[in-house]
Amino acid sequence: MNYSAVVVAAGKSQRFNKDINKLLYPLSNGSLVIDEALKMFRQDEDCNQIVIVTNSETIQYLATNRASGKESYCAGGESRSESVFNGLMAVFNEYVLVHDGARCYLGKQDLENIKRAMFEYQAAILVKDETDTVKKVEDGFIVKTIDRNTVKRAMTPQGFKTEELFNCYKKAIKDDFKATDDASIIEKYSDTKIKCIKAIGYNEKITTIDDIK
Repeated sequence: MNYSAVVVAAGKSQRFNKDINKLLYPLSNGSLVIDEALKMFRQDEDCNQIVIVTNSETIQYLATNRASGKESYCAGGESRSESVFNGLMAVFNEYVLVHDGARCYLGKQDLENIKRAMFEYQAAILVKDETDTVKKVEDGFIVKTIDRNTVKRAMTPQGFKTEELFNCYKKAIKDDFKATDDASIIEKYSDTKIKCIKAIGYNEKITTIDDIK
């Protein structure tokens, strides 16, 4: 079954501490961060559309220098929610995977696992176990310790039926509800249960230069 990938790459890289968009940072293998983030989708025959949501400068560079034929481009919004919504308006498949452009370590098995879960459960995200002790804090003081076995770290890709995610995002935009991931939108505006799939690869998000090192 075919699906679309919306790759969100509209951030300002403020914490990267380099005079360059982190998505265009060159890696030791000669590729860019964004190339690695797109690689699995470019190689996957089930993915027949990649919508890259980013700024005009990056669009021009990618379209001129790194196009593979699957990609289309659209401008990002003021928030992640607005950027994803912009990307969803261009999607033509029934299912969509939303992925952060700063996650350039996605492995093939994790992609296959999230695809299978998306098609089976209609909504699924990659997660990672929490290994640290988790505290709930209010006004700088610990309120309680949370059982870390009940906590997961949300990652991307996150997969959904396109129409449902789009409709939920419309409501979120109207309410000015800004979420940091797509599952939060489904949680708030839908009764659909979201399947959690444990990531087996690294798949961390690049925020600072140390995340590349």
